[in-house]
Amino acid sequence: MAQAEQLDDRGLVSRILEGDRDRFTELVKRYEKRVVNYVYRITHRYEEAHDLAQEIFVKVFLALDRYDPKYQFSTWLFRIAQNSAIDALRKKSVAEVPLARPATDEEGAKDREFADHGVSPYRALKNKQLSAAIDDAVLRLPADYRELIQLRHFAELSYEEIASMKKLPLGTVKNKLFRARNLLKDALDHYVEPL
Repeated sequence: MAQAEQLDDRGLVSRILEGDRDRFTELVKRYEKRVVNYVYRITHRYEEAHDLAQEIFVKVFLALDRYDPKYQFSTWLFRIAQNSAIDALRKKSVAEVPLARPATDEEGAKDREFADHGVSPYRALKNKQLSAAIDDAVLRLPADYRELIQLRHFAELSYEEIASMKKLPLGTVKNKLFRARNLLKDALDHYVEPL
């Protein structure tokens, strides 16, 4: 297994295409959290992001022979993830059901209870407010800035990977990300608590 850790993405893909299909698990482990996080930032639904990530990795596995090793594997993977998340949003038309109340008003029906993870109600509220403020601020960014922020900070792609994926010069990616971060900073200034 030590040999597997030394292989880069291209090497793993090559080994998988040569018949060592078990190596695909290593690729999934490398990227699963980043893909789920990236898809969540597009869909805003945590469980759906997990389900969609599984579908994305199935698509990747089935299309692995079409991957061009001239490019970064992560660039190719996140392009598939982005397209899948956008497709899922287009297909989504189911009404949301609140978790706090049962679907029927049967006699004796109880509210659903959730485990307490030890976070104080005040801190939980502040975290929720800050998270909502960040999500809102990101959504208010111009589309090209929003996408770059999502790719860099939620999908954790490098500047080079983003430049390759978006077919932009590296300097343009860095400049736009700098501007996007400044817009986010301005939008979130009033959420920073004084020390």
